[in-house]
Amino acid sequence: MLDAVATSGDVQALMLDIGARAKAAARPLAIATTEQKNRALHAMAQAIVEGTQTILAANAIDVENGIASGLTGSFMDRLTLDSSRIAAIAQGIREIAALKDPVGEVIAGWDRPNGLHIERVRTPLGVIGVIYESRPNVTADAGALCLKAGNAVILRGGSDSAHSSRAIHACLAAGLRSAGLPEDAIQLVPVTDRAAVGAMLTGLGGSIDVIVPRGGKSLVARVQSEARVPVFAHLEGLCHVYVDRSADLEMAKKVVLNSKMRRTGICGAAETLLIDRAAAGTHLVPILQALAQAGCELHASPDVQAVFPEAKPATEEDWRTEYLDAVIAVTLVDGVDGAIDHIARYSSNHTEAILAEDPAAVERFFNEVDSAILLHNASTQFADGGEFGMGAEIGIATGKMHARGPVGVEQLTSFKYRVQGNGQVRP
Repeated sequence: MLDAVATSGDVQALMLDIGARAKAAARPLAIATTEQKNRALHAMAQAIVEGTQTILAANAIDVENGIASGLTGSFMDRLTLDSSRIAAIAQGIREIAALKDPVGEVIAGWDRPNGLHIERVRTPLGVIGVIYESRPNVTADAGALCLKAGNAVILRGGSDSAHSSRAIHACLAAGLRSAGLPEDAIQLVPVTDRAAVGAMLTGLGGSIDVIVPRGGKSLVARVQSEARVPVFAHLEGLCHVYVDRSADLEMAKKVVLNSKMRRTGICGAAETLLIDRAAAGTHLVPILQALAQAGCELHASPDVQAVFPEAKPATEEDWRTEYLDAVIAVTLVDGVDGAIDHIARYSSNHTEAILAEDPAAVERFFNEVDSAILLHNASTQFADGGEFGMGAEIGIATGKMHARGPVGVEQLTSFKYRVQGNGQVRP
């Protein structure tokens, strides 16, 4: 089917059909019981565990193709699955099943002087389009999260992970069948043609209610430029760690090292290290030594290079680069004011951390830095819906409308008002 559709040029017709089926599936899904949705989720998780070898075999094809096409180390890390990662995908689905069902939750309620009782109640968004690149686990995370929130979803993964995503999607479809829910509730676009993305961005004839992009800067830029439906913006993770003069040195070394090196290819990995000029004599060299010993390449400003000549000279572009690799840019700043100014100029408004024992510095940082996630004395790698107790996430939204920060089940809902009266009429 893949080659036939691609060569016939009938991608648009295929996508419109997918959209229509998703919209039809969204109606029964919106009123599905919590028990029914959870039964599907547990069945999905079990199917993934039982299908581990099939998923690994499919992933091996993607990995082989990725190596042949020269994908970077960080892309390969995101693409590659093993038994433990597959087990984690299944566990993530179980954790989503354990979350409170947001659909039908009364967010607020109040009475009017005329006797009307008004409630604001959570409802599904409808049909969500998720466009992502090389992470095959997003297939499971996004499918499960949208289902829990009562939404149908159209998944368009990258060509690099196509075989892995299809194997995982087959497990999701099996879970839907076992719970008596429509299989069209979670659809995976079966073509890798880029025209499929363009079709989704048009809204598929009014079928798609919101688009969630998850990928690199070029993908997100295209989505934001071309989308005719609302977008949960997920910009690059140009994350900063600021080490204040009041920071505990040993804690700072540990947190900086984890922020950068735990997993370099995730959006919460630190990309720029800012160190208080007043702490240069005590904190700079020990922290940079720890990074260098862990295999991190340092790109440093001239004042940092003067103290740590092993570092490479930083260029203006370094302050704007999401490396997604074992590379970090380092500079000295004039206290918390300098850190706030640097972040305001270069940040993608994703995640920033301050390492400090001075409560006044922390308060300034929290009040004045305008990013989706701010941390004090903790690694930027906690920028994750699972770590927030939200289960898996579709991504980290860096915009300011509707959803911001980790996009979990609650963020995948809208609301409606229910108004109860007893015969009131408006004069």
